[in-house]
Amino acid sequence: MDINFNKNEDVNKLQVSELNKQLLKVYLGGGKARLDKQRAKGKLTARERIDYLLDSDKDTIEIAAFAGQDMYIEHGGCPSGGVVVKIGYISGRQCVVVANDASVKAGAWFPITAKKNLRAQEISIENNLPIVYLVDSAGVYLPMQDEIFPDKEHFGRIFRNNAIMSSKGITQISAVMGSCVAGGAYLPIMSDEAIMVDKTSSIFLAGSYLVKAAIGETIDNETLGGATTHNAISGVADYKAKDDKDALDSIKNIFSKIGDYTKAGFNRINPSNPTCNPNEIYGILPKLRHEPYDMKEIIKRLVDNSEMEEYKKDFGKTIICAYARIDGWAVGIVANQRKMVKNAKGEMQFGGVIYSDSADKATRFIANCNQKKIPLVFLQDVTGFMVGSKSEHTGIIKDGAKMVNAVSNSVVPKFTVIIGNSYGAGNYAMCGKAYDPRLIFAWPSANLAVMSGASAAKVLLQIETASLKKKGEVITKEKEKELFDKIKNRYDKQISPYYAAARIWTDAIIKPLDTRKWISMGIEAANHAPITKAFNMGALQV
Repeated sequence: MDINFNKNEDVNKLQVSELNKQLLKVYLGGGKARLDKQRAKGKLTARERIDYLLDSDKDTIEIAAFAGQDMYIEHGGCPSGGVVVKIGYISGRQCVVVANDASVKAGAWFPITAKKNLRAQEISIENNLPIVYLVDSAGVYLPMQDEIFPDKEHFGRIFRNNAIMSSKGITQISAVMGSCVAGGAYLPIMSDEAIMVDKTSSIFLAGSYLVKAAIGETIDNETLGGATTHNAISGVADYKAKDDKDALDSIKNIFSKIGDYTKAGFNRINPSNPTCNPNEIYGILPKLRHEPYDMKEIIKRLVDNSEMEEYKKDFGKTIICAYARIDGWAVGIVANQRKMVKNAKGEMQFGGVIYSDSADKATRFIANCNQKKIPLVFLQDVTGFMVGSKSEHTGIIKDGAKMVNAVSNSVVPKFTVIIGNSYGAGNYAMCGKAYDPRLIFAWPSANLAVMSGASAAKVLLQIETASLKKKGEVITKEKEKELFDKIKNRYDKQISPYYAAARIWTDAIIKPLDTRKWISMGIEAANHAPITKAFNMGALQV
């Protein structure tokens, strides 16, 4: 190994170490004291509930762990969006689990909480996956009600999704393990079955204080809407559990009896590990985002037996298209090549840039994968489409549009891994969040933005200095450098993978060595949803 490999390895492993450190903070929710207070009431924490519920001998992945990070600081913050979402297995059946974290503002709903819950439901709907809600929430966070209550993608959309999911036959089970008030009371009751924990759970449209104020009735919360009331009197709930574990055991029993599902039929054989050492990814991936590297060496460390069958290997070389297997699943890989390459005319092409020929190749490959019912995996490290007169004259806009069209109309499931840069229209063409990947996740080395920090800072600096000069200010070289650094630091914060994950532009930041697990579980989830429409070849004009 050369010295550069070792330097890359040091930087990338430090980034993974920082990721682990950030995750440990996330796992504390609203803080140790609040978690201990919850345990003192005889209740499990949100993460303890999920850990007890999910099969311990099978893999899990967590969705949007960093939701809300560094947001709502003036309100005390909202770690992980105040809700924990995982994809795992209950009694051997793959599912989505959503658990309110009562240690964060009593499980109150912030805007990001609603967005995260909707993302969980979207995953369930797209993949026909059963979903479990572990409810323990004080309802909408009132100081921000205008950002969570009335709009299309706000709180009410969750109950609309409950109804849609029921119509699709998607199993929904709720366990009320704490408060469940106001509009939130509809969620468990719109589920197929609802479980309540004796003495610690309650469901009502208005609590005892509001009832007293509204109609003058004096009543305690337990009598108003406790587990006994809703099991023996109203019939709202279906089961009464003596404690959290008893409620979770009921869910396990229900899941153990669910029938098999109709499969989409994606091809899978016995899995094989890569023959190239996956740990070498850390030394291959450069420490700086603008440095070139061979993406094929990354792919070899992600796919079974380190084998891939390249499509149009000698054409459109700035995008790699290849058939391979990941954990046994057949996949079509579309990846940005980051090293300089020669085209058929002997001209050098920049790595990470999409040229007309590479866009055309990717379009045709995506169409082929749709025809063969092969899931697509996009490995993003893209700075955008090639600009300049030569590219414009060869029709880069048309070829780019065809690629975007192919990604948009694709009917096979898509999975996006942001390895490095994800800039501008390159993000779109390589199946960014707007193009409905089943899962989209980033490595700690990822950057997401319209353009790089340095490029954006130069543009913004020109605008700011021009404005200051109009006001009569003298801009010295020192002042210009100070402005540049200030602008770049601000912009660099926004292109961080943590900034994107906080806003659920990605589903997670993961360790590179977990990539195979995420893609495999994602395809297994997608296999629950048979493809019901054909890919529209005509729209591509190929």
